[in-house]
Amino acid sequence: MTEMMKPFEQMTDEDYADLGLQSGLEIHQQILTEKKLFCRCPAGHYSTEYDAEILRHMRPTLSELGEYDGTALMEFKTKKEIIYQINRETVCTYEMDDTPPFEINQSALEIAFQIAMLMNYKLVNEIHIARKQYLDGSIPTGFQRTTIVGVDGFIPYKNRNIGLIQLGLEEDSCREVSDIGHRRVYRTDRLGMPLIETVTRPEMHTPQEVADVANILRWLVKSTGFVRTGIGSARQDVNVSIKGGTRIEIKGVHRIPLIPLLIYNEAMRQRSLLLIRDDLRERGITESTFKAETADVTHLMTSTQWDPIRWALQHNEKIACVNLKGYSGILSYPTQTGKVFSKEISDRVRVIACLTRLPNILTSESTEETIGSHVWNRIRKLFSATSQDALVIVWGNEQDLQTAIQEIIIRAREAMIGVPGETRQALADGTNGFERILPGPERMYPDTDLPPLEFPPERVEVLRKNLPPPIWERRTRYRDAGIPNHLIIPIAASPRALFFDRLIEANDLSPKFCARIFFEKIVAWRRCGLPTERLTIAVFSEFFGKIVSDPSLLPNAERILRQFLTSDESLSIIIEAFSPISISHDEILSALVDIDKTEPPKSPQIEANIRYFIGKLMKRFQFRIPAKTVLPIVGEFVKNGRRS
Repeated sequence: MTEMMKPFEQMTDEDYADLGLQSGLEIHQQILTEKKLFCRCPAGHYSTEYDAEILRHMRPTLSELGEYDGTALMEFKTKKEIIYQINRETVCTYEMDDTPPFEINQSALEIAFQIAMLMNYKLVNEIHIARKQYLDGSIPTGFQRTTIVGVDGFIPYKNRNIGLIQLGLEEDSCREVSDIGHRRVYRTDRLGMPLIETVTRPEMHTPQEVADVANILRWLVKSTGFVRTGIGSARQDVNVSIKGGTRIEIKGVHRIPLIPLLIYNEAMRQRSLLLIRDDLRERGITESTFKAETADVTHLMTSTQWDPIRWALQHNEKIACVNLKGYSGILSYPTQTGKVFSKEISDRVRVIACLTRLPNILTSESTEETIGSHVWNRIRKLFSATSQDALVIVWGNEQDLQTAIQEIIIRAREAMIGVPGETRQALADGTNGFERILPGPERMYPDTDLPPLEFPPERVEVLRKNLPPPIWERRTRYRDAGIPNHLIIPIAASPRALFFDRLIEANDLSPKFCARIFFEKIVAWRRCGLPTERLTIAVFSEFFGKIVSDPSLLPNAERILRQFLTSDESLSIIIEAFSPISISHDEILSALVDIDKTEPPKSPQIEANIRYFIGKLMKRFQFRIPAKTVLPIVGEFVKNGRRS
């Protein structure tokens, strides 16, 4: 096989072009509504408390064409018990499929249409609800209700447009609590909350481009003020393929900065799987010549001291071995950073056979001290295996063990096709692991409970009138206004940008000043633990109104707001305390003489002494005298040497 890919840090755009990298995004974003999408339970109420638990088992159903979805069949093989933790304040009988759905939440529908307009989608004029099968248990009904509100959109990126396939409106799934063995536990407070799904075309060709586009889409929806923010409110799925490979969906990317490393590792994995396929073909291993043998090897393991096997024997588990003919060197071939091909097999065994205690397999190509060479020799003798064969040992209860053996053989056989279609889970280290077989179109079918809903052009136009400008227009305008670069995106992506724009347009205020107060200082104060949620639009309206009517308050703007956050006084009282006072030349001079007697400056430099006296004066008069008023008086005082 050829050499491995360069390290992540050394990869160039040309390297990804040589791989033929194509990538797209599916971004799920919760939208901000009071109620859920198809019932009237409150949305956004999270709790770890629950009043009851419900047990369910999932089974696949035929599609409209009389076909089973591959993912549904895979999930059925896991034989999972699904436990739902129910809080009566956030869940009703609709979510448990005991009553029909309510009409779709109109507020959620209008938000979805407005966001679709910002993304330049062609809007549908009639809403059709469909059901999307989910047999992993994340939705108690076994399906998710979903609809499409726009198709064929785009967003600008650098010198081109990125195509958007569709924007969907759908209900969110449960939150997973645990998944151990054959038991999976979900919390249902998030279930049924409305979210939008933005699907891009696979038109990004480097990992950084994907992260850039994800950020643009995130900033765009955030700027509307129509979406939820915070942990778990948005999840990115990344689709990746390379030349000769297959579309792989990496699910559950919670942090956009992780996207480039995830794509790099998936590109490496697909390249490695294609090289493994080519190697097997060179060895003459094809669909017709593939051979795998299995045997019970429990009796050969009775004296082993390796902890995983010894634990299995102590708990009366069986131990089996699969001999993969001609697969020597394949199991130890690197696929991702720190991972080899045998991890592909281990993941299948963990997910489908539910053997979640790791390690769950042992291969003859392991470099660690495990069962000893004498045991391996006895197993090879049992199979009459040659040095060209690879052995995989697996253990578990009898039923799960049979499923595991089947999955080992299935995954080894799939190596001959290269990259099997899968949905994979994003991991924190930038690699990914098997989650399920990639779903097909068989999982979708029409919903029979809800009729089509017309969305007329007149309603669209009413919504269009209230649209905020798209983020790329704001970004250009703020750059032209001289706002510092590090503040442009935070402002453009903020729901408060509309208020900021009106503030600048309606008043003769410096955009830089407003940006610093309205965005930069708020972040700094929040990091200091101050209650910045008190700085509402109403408070800022009052504050900037006073600034406009009395510009002499400008030097004390930050002090006024900080005092507001650290005291119980009203803003009007604080502003009054900072309002400029009338003070004569002689009073200022008298104060300077007093300061010079009690706290004389130590520097011999004239300019340093001027700054010193101005600072002392401002503190003495509680910053209620303008610096420009005292500057000439202080300058004259210092330069004339009147410090006696």
